[in-house]
Amino acid sequence: MTAYPAAEAAPGAPALTLRPWRPEDAGDLVEAYWDETMRRWAGPVVDDGTGAARWIRERRRDWETGDRFSFAVLETQGPQGRERLVGHAVVKGLRPGGPSAEVGYWTAAHARGRGVAPRALLALTDWAFALFGDRGPTRLELLHQVDNTASCRVARKCGYEQAGILPAAPPDYPLDGHLHIRTRRDACAEKSPQVAC
Repeated sequence: MTAYPAAEAAPGAPALTLRPWRPEDAGDLVEAYWDETMRRWAGPVVDDGTGAARWIRERRRDWETGDRFSFAVLETQGPQGRERLVGHAVVKGLRPGGPSAEVGYWTAAHARGRGVAPRALLALTDWAFALFGDRGPTRLELLHQVDNTASCRVARKCGYEQAGILPAAPPDYPLDGHLHIRTRRDACAEKSPQVAC
């Protein structure tokens, strides 16, 4: 398997490491879900350590079945190189021979406004296109509610062009959604070193 995604340090921004969720991430996951914005847009809410442990077990099981690949996004901080959870990135439906897959992400409240989401999304995008080489998907889709303007900005910044509006499907999706798409051709045009063109 291709190495896990990563984003190199940039001026004013530490390097990001994306790796599968681990049981020891449970406390940080609960803390991330204290934020009302997270609770609004990030799917099933994690309220406590038991819920976090269950959520992490489900993400690990997804890896085993190949249904989805979920990553804790970590930032290295301080002289000791302590890693701190700053977000989550996921790709769903990524299979050899599959024409498309879906990406998603969230950023912890304490890390917003520092470019974490776009850097993590670009690293995940390169990884998803490279994982199966020429047998991988030719396009990646990103979905978000129409009122999530921050996600819309991140998608566009990362080359995911808006391709349509999806109708609401309550109760899980109470509002219409934006569909953004990025193709392998777009990634190759940028000559990303991780993407097999």
